Amino acid sequence: MDTPKVFESEYRFCLILWEQEPVKSGRLVELCGERLGWKPTTTYTVIKRLSERGVLKNENSVVTSLVSKEEVQAAQLSEMVEKTFEGSLPAFVAAFTRHQKLAPAEIDALQGMIDRYRKGEAE
Repeated sequence: MDTPKVFESEYRFCLILWEQEPVKSGRLVELCGERLGWKPTTTYTVIKRLSERGVLKNENSVVTSLVSKEEVQAAQLSEMVEKTFEGSLPAFVAAFTRHQKLAPAEIDALQGMIDRYRKGEAE
């Protein structure tokens, strides 16, 4: 199953949801008002829209996610690599490392991921 598309403002909403879930919709309205400056109608509209797309469920006014933060991030990254770098992960990494200094520990972590992937132990 493909991960449903989550747009920027929806992602900020989901960050609150993932941190608080399961959470009553009324509490989400309060949190989105405090953190995002949203009106209650905006929050309820986003809950409805994300529910229709299969990102979350709202049962008895209790909201829980149906997709994880990691799934959404992976889908967004895949889409960006596909659109911006013609699907080439090496081109993405090359562009990233040209403009971003990596600490030795980050390089070691990346190398460890590559080594595990080669061994068939992908995370």
